Amino acid sequence: MTPQEDLIRHYQWLRRYGLNDSHSGNLSVRDGGGFWVTPTGACADLLEADALVHCPMDGKPAPGASLDAPLHAAVYRACADFQAVIHSHGPYTLAMTFAGTDFHPSDFEGQYYFPRVPVLNIAYGDYVEESPERVAAALREYPIVVVRGHGAYARGESINQAYKWTCSLELSARIAWLAQQTGRHPPGEKLL
Repeated sequence: MTPQEDLIRHYQWLRRYGLNDSHSGNLSVRDGGGFWVTPTGACADLLEADALVHCPMDGKPAPGASLDAPLHAAVYRACADFQAVIHSHGPYTLAMTFAGTDFHPSDFEGQYYFPRVPVLNIAYGDYVEESPERVAAALREYPIVVVRGHGAYARGESINQAYKWTCSLELSARIAWLAQQTGRHPPGEKLL
């Protein structure tokens, strides 16, 4: 499987498992001095590898690339070890971070992977200008971050690792939400 085919597979998994809708989110994989990224408005159910857009690491993104292509480029420039970036819209992740405060998973696995998930507050009108550097700076230190009201950004040494962080955060957020609904586990209480 080529890196582009693997990107498509993971993009479709995000849709299939409810972490994106049919046309949301974006993914990229590093390729030498550039990266492959999903096109703007891509439909996960229909996307094929030949529709992916190759972008340079520096300079203006290629025509048709995701609106987040500059953000992906900034993440890759932040660390040579980062090989993939995933942007998703997991509903529990979004719901549990709307307050704009960092998310601290209360489940064992979530605490093991990321005891703190930074939540960045970026105004809608400032998103395109501010998000690349702010998200890249946070991903230098953390495997996954959330832009409040918009979604999660995960980086990895492989696309599957970024997918793992994405899925793990969504499960932790779902567990936290369910625990709050039952009143059996106060938010922020740590297990470890």
